[in-house]
Amino acid sequence: MTDTQDNAAPTPAGGPAPPPIPNPGTTTAAIGDDSGSRNFPCERCGADLTFSIGDQSLKCAYCGFVKHLAPPTGAVSEQDFEKTLQRIASKRAEDTSAHADLSQATCGSCGATVQFAGTLTSQDCPYCGAPLQREHVHQATGRIPVDGVLAFRITRDTAQANLKTWVQSRWFAPNEFKKRGVQGRFSGVYLPYWTYDTMTATRYTGQRGEYYYVTVGSGKNRRTERRTRWYPASGSFQRFFDDVLVVAGTGLPTHRLDDLEPWPLTECTPFNREVLSGFMARTYDVSIEEGFVEAKQRIDEALEVEVRRRIGGDEQIVNSIDTAYHAITYKHLLLPVWMMGYRFREKPYQVVVNAATGEVQGDRPWSWIKITLAALAAAAVIGTIAWFAMQ
Repeated sequence: MTDTQDNAAPTPAGGPAPPPIPNPGTTTAAIGDDSGSRNFPCERCGADLTFSIGDQSLKCAYCGFVKHLAPPTGAVSEQDFEKTLQRIASKRAEDTSAHADLSQATCGSCGATVQFAGTLTSQDCPYCGAPLQREHVHQATGRIPVDGVLAFRITRDTAQANLKTWVQSRWFAPNEFKKRGVQGRFSGVYLPYWTYDTMTATRYTGQRGEYYYVTVGSGKNRRTERRTRWYPASGSFQRFFDDVLVVAGTGLPTHRLDDLEPWPLTECTPFNREVLSGFMARTYDVSIEEGFVEAKQRIDEALEVEVRRRIGGDEQIVNSIDTAYHAITYKHLLLPVWMMGYRFREKPYQVVVNAATGEVQGDRPWSWIKITLAALAAAAVIGTIAWFAMQ
């Protein structure tokens, strides 16, 4: 059993076979060079090192050599939101050239030319399986660098075991699905996120409704009715929001990724490329401004709940909420996720696993027979209760 990424080494159809692994001690693409690609050669046999989840270090899958990573220095720093927007606007004015959606990198192991499309920043060479990284994409003009990364903690085997437990817990899944389980292979990927901090100052007006009861009618028509007495309400308060998390990639199952929260964000370390080795990684598609718009929606929803709590009573009417946002900061993070696509009865589904906590979320098939039987059983219970109540 291994806790590193499994790297295949296929030979492209019609193309040359990959060359042998370099001699021990040679360097194919040194860390920090400007060759356009990057890998981490084993100091013992020259093969490529990949990040080992169990060791939390770089490890050679061929000779077992482990290269321990330097302990992180410092904490992941908050960045000033407004100053970053000003800096981006200034750089755009100076450099109107757009960031390329497609670039090429030369594999340091076999010499093949590998293309990186869109926002993909790390992948395996399709010819020899060596891990490659697109250089400088995180530091490219007009783009915001990564502040922190949360390394993989959950191995593929553990993710698979958690997925099996998740399948068995789906009550209304078809029996065939629960018996067969999910057939597929997990891919490890670092996904981009924004986190936002802000101090909010809120003023609100509304009405508080309090119930009271009166007796009306006479004789057989005598009954008790509930009524509401309304009182004006207003106030102001401050509330600090810490690490409001927003997925910064498009084309992703955002609603499922949101369900993977909470993340142990306090365990994030300053960004280093070593922990990406052997895994896929993406940079952001959602801009920092767009991300804050989504974060603000979540904050506004939380503030409305707070306003209703402060108005109190049995019912609330909110007439106005006016909120100011102060001291906005952000962090650009890469968080680890195991992703798998699978098919059941020719229909596609997707599951994701939080690779730091093991939480599983995903799409699954439903058994309408089980749902119908459960609905009929519930109706029978309700009918029985109603009959006894009438008696």
